[in-house]
Amino acid sequence: MSRAASRMAFSGPPDITRELALLRPHGPGGDAPGAELAALRDIIRVLPGAVTLQDAQGRFLLVNDAAAAQFGVPAAQLLDCPPTAALPSEALNQRRAVGRTLLASGEGLVCEEQVGCGRSLRIFRTAHRPVEIAGASLLLSNSADITDQKQLEQALFERAYFDELTGLPIRSVIESRANALLQDHPDRRFALAFLDIDNFKHINDYYGHSIGDALLIEVARRLGLELRGSDTLSRISGDEFLILLNPIESQSEVNDDIAFLQQRLRAPFYIDGSEIFASASIGISLYPEHGRSFETLRQNADVAMYQVKNATKGGAAVFDVAMEREALARMKVEQSLRLAILDKRFCCAFQPKVDIRSREVKGIEALVRLRDDNGVIQAPGTFVDLAVELGLIDELTHLVLSEIMKSIDLINDNFGASVSISINVAAKQAGNPKFMRSFSEALEATGCPERFIVEVTEDAFVAKSHFQSEILPMLRRLGVGISIDDFGIGYSSLSALADITADEIKIDRSFITDIHKRPRSQGILKAIETLSEALGMTVIAEGLETFEELAYLQTATRIRYAQGYYFSRPIFLEDLKPTLPISREGRKPQPARLPEQARPSAPRSSGQRR
Repeated sequence: MSRAASRMAFSGPPDITRELALLRPHGPGGDAPGAELAALRDIIRVLPGAVTLQDAQGRFLLVNDAAAAQFGVPAAQLLDCPPTAALPSEALNQRRAVGRTLLASGEGLVCEEQVGCGRSLRIFRTAHRPVEIAGASLLLSNSADITDQKQLEQALFERAYFDELTGLPIRSVIESRANALLQDHPDRRFALAFLDIDNFKHINDYYGHSIGDALLIEVARRLGLELRGSDTLSRISGDEFLILLNPIESQSEVNDDIAFLQQRLRAPFYIDGSEIFASASIGISLYPEHGRSFETLRQNADVAMYQVKNATKGGAAVFDVAMEREALARMKVEQSLRLAILDKRFCCAFQPKVDIRSREVKGIEALVRLRDDNGVIQAPGTFVDLAVELGLIDELTHLVLSEIMKSIDLINDNFGASVSISINVAAKQAGNPKFMRSFSEALEATGCPERFIVEVTEDAFVAKSHFQSEILPMLRRLGVGISIDDFGIGYSSLSALADITADEIKIDRSFITDIHKRPRSQGILKAIETLSEALGMTVIAEGLETFEELAYLQTATRIRYAQGYYFSRPIFLEDLKPTLPISREGRKPQPARLPEQARPSAPRSSGQRR
């Protein structure tokens, strides 16, 4: 090594320099101690850890290769720099200042140092230790690059505490911040706002999950732009967000802030060429009025949000005690429903689909009913939507099929062994391949799958789900029929219908009610009839209740089949008799009733059949 090269690594006052010069070789061959010291010098130079030595004035006396690379400055430049001159980088100036402080106190230190910025930022863990050489106090520093470790730690931290999709804090973070407020500032008022995007499932189904994810990201961005630095926005699940507004002065201030957020969300979102409109239902709870713990405040904001969602959607409401009572009543119904499924307290009623000209029974629809704790039969409107919401509908549908097969002999004796049996499947189920595969297997296990018709609403056909591409062929292979239920009140997508190979369309009762008095409904009915004939689908009129409605269908349309109270109310298995007032294939048709013999007028059913 030349003298110039050696000088790049060692510098300092004469006494210290003499000590450090011992590390240099004494000649070409060198004596044994000189050879050992030369080896030590080379070891220090190539150590992977960055090693520096500086004096109390801040002069660098030793800089090895790793240290020179750490700071991006040649060792000679550092060794030549006077203690009063500025060093080439802020990191070096900080190193010098830390060294002076530690040597003055005689203490060591382990710390993290940052060198560079942006993508070139590197992080080092540095151990500083005061030492004495030749009677001088010096600071020996050793640094190790921990950039990759810190990046991994940051990634793990973000995965643990931040939502991967939106980058927002998760629930535990906002809960921790709220609890800190409750503990450190118990007199400070704040608010929690529970936000749920309306109809997000429909957006997800219709546009696809990638568009749904992009919408969530945009919603999070818009909400975040309007919040203060002291506020916290968190995504706590799928389409649900929680906002901590801190601090607040009054409820009116919170109402104004939330109204502004809602206004921002109502502006259209432009995602992947689609213009999407979204709104949010928001429930608000205030501290300390509505609770003194995070969980109580969150639950009350949740209750208020569901009040909005069940009413008008797209609005906001502040929690009150009346909402809590309603929530408790809902919880009671939920518990009752879960117990009813567990105890199998459901039963089936059957309503015939009748040929309006021959009065023969074409098929029957199985309608699920619930017996409450007192044995009273509950209509499906009180529990079916709740069962879908709670994720209990799959088990309930399997129970209906099981009840049918237990009573198949009684059904055959009363309605005929050739009539079709219709079972309702919710749109959410119809788009779920896992459920539909298990349900198809159950239908196949009956030994007569071709006898069954699956009734689904229009939603299942127009949504971008697996129904048409995967589930419809699965049912077709078994010979199971497909029926579009409640046609006319959903999306009624004609372009979607063109791709559907359903067997029947059931026209919603809203078109059939007083059809003989409503010219506009008559025109719509004829259009649906023509469309169905073109697509090869059988038309069934739902909700037929009066002779006048029947007479219109018989004389003014080509519709052959109808279902409703005019022919029969839903019939429970225990009420089935060997002979019904409605004829079926193989029995002599009963004569049509005259107008004066028709069933007396009665309030119409709610339309909830399931």
